[in-house]
Amino acid sequence: MQTDRIATPFGRRPMTLALVKAQFESASIRKHKSADKWKIYRDACDARTLLGLRDRALAVLNALLSFYPETDLTEGANLIVFPSNAQLSARANGIAGTTLRENLALLVEAGLIHRNDSPNGKRYARKGRDGAIETAFGFNLAPLLARSEELAIMAQRVADENQRLKVVKEKITIERRDIRKLISAAIEEGASGDWQRVEEQFIAVVSRLRNARAVGDLTALLEELSLLREGVVNILEAQVLSAKSDANGIEIRQHIQNSNTESLNELEPSSRTEPGRKPSQAPKRQGEPIKSFPLGMVVRACPQISDYAPGGRIDQWRDMMAAAVVVRSMLGVSPSAYQQACEIMGPENAAVVIACILERGGHINSAGGYLRDLTARAERGEFSLGPMLMALMRGAASAQGKSA
Repeated sequence: MQTDRIATPFGRRPMTLALVKAQFESASIRKHKSADKWKIYRDACDARTLLGLRDRALAVLNALLSFYPETDLTEGANLIVFPSNAQLSARANGIAGTTLRENLALLVEAGLIHRNDSPNGKRYARKGRDGAIETAFGFNLAPLLARSEELAIMAQRVADENQRLKVVKEKITIERRDIRKLISAAIEEGASGDWQRVEEQFIAVVSRLRNARAVGDLTALLEELSLLREGVVNILEAQVLSAKSDANGIEIRQHIQNSNTESLNELEPSSRTEPGRKPSQAPKRQGEPIKSFPLGMVVRACPQISDYAPGGRIDQWRDMMAAAVVVRSMLGVSPSAYQQACEIMGPENAAVVIACILERGGHINSAGGYLRDLTARAERGEFSLGPMLMALMRGAASAQGKSA
């Protein structure tokens, strides 16, 4: 006897126990919780691969949210929307009826919305004498509010994974470029060795790159390319060292050096004179690492961040960074801007900056732009957390003195 599915009327898909559990969780939303529906939607879009959603499903979710009149989803409010399929189709770029129903089912299975069916399966609302909605049947948006923090963390995970993928691809490009130059130099100079076999190995690895998508697969191919490059370099260096007086050996060494130098120049900023730049100008100075501060001091200076931490308190840096991801989404800071801040400042310091921005929210028009500006200053060595934290602590002390 099956116990994991419950039959439902009107020909709808069976309801799994996982969906029942999700409905229970969405019914226990934290009291007075509120979140911007479009920020939640953007996080869901960023996390669509983890949610198993396609673009059409997200277009339908966008259409559903457009029928909710308020910008914020708030606990205790009526979060049920009841558009007809024709209205939904019109706002979802004319999506066909069959496709619309399929994607609505995907959103339900992903746990982003719930069905709140009427006795006859129709969607409608019943209003009282004062015009307020008393009962509504349609799609419940409460799961989005219940999972807002989870979706923000998932979006950040996808951003981190994409960044790792980008770094690995860049390293693969550099390795391919260097190996090609080294093999070409060896063949042109007549260096001894089975260069045909080395060429075949190189082509075999490169051909497998076409089907590699995951970070793990690309990392394995990067390791193969690195080993191949080291082997080529070792062969050429051994020949150069064994024939110091041989002109061919000297030329091969020059080719090796030129290959490595060119690949590095292509990867790093050029120090050669550029148009509009004076020869005497030096490249930008790299900033020193930002000084870290004790966690207790940060929490005293930025007490609001604790409200967004797991369990409502911050006991370790992991709690601080988890809360920062949630606040990052709430403030409208993009995953890429926060990822860049983590790379330049370090993940702990980036989380502290988010906490400081939260404290000063009323004085900052664009949290994302402000974070990018601080990140750029940190990269130039022109930013320190100390003055920001000290100012917040002085402000807190002043407020306490007035209240006393």
